[in-house]
Amino acid sequence: MSLTVPPELLEQAHVGEVDDAAFIACVRDSLPYAWTLISGLVEEAQDAESGFADNQVPPPNENARGQLLRALASDAMRGALERHFGVRLAFQNCHRVAVFPTGDGDAYRRFVSPRAQLLNQSPELVDC
Repeated sequence: MSLTVPPELLEQAHVGEVDDAAFIACVRDSLPYAWTLISGLVEEAQDAESGFADNQVPPPNENARGQLLRALASDAMRGALERHFGVRLAFQNCHRVAVFPTGDGDAYRRFVSPRAQLLNQSPELVDC
């Protein structure tokens, strides 16, 4: 299961739309490793001369890796995180999360290019 959903939030979803704040709280509480990593990168990106920040350290365990995969593979979660933090997220190789300003800047385009994906391969990441 991707998220631990409080009964009240599940009932709200059955009745109608759920606001971003409630959904973000559910994501934050359900996926603490992913939340901490992404929120830390957002802070780093604000101070970075390059305008973006990325994580190149593999998660400490499979649970943490799973949290990243769930958060970034879900359009709903990824979109809510981007709206909440006011950033654009990118993802490579099961753990390399990057935070960019919104828009389609040069650094973002380079990061999500096929070339960057190929250059980011390593034997250690075959099973990720």
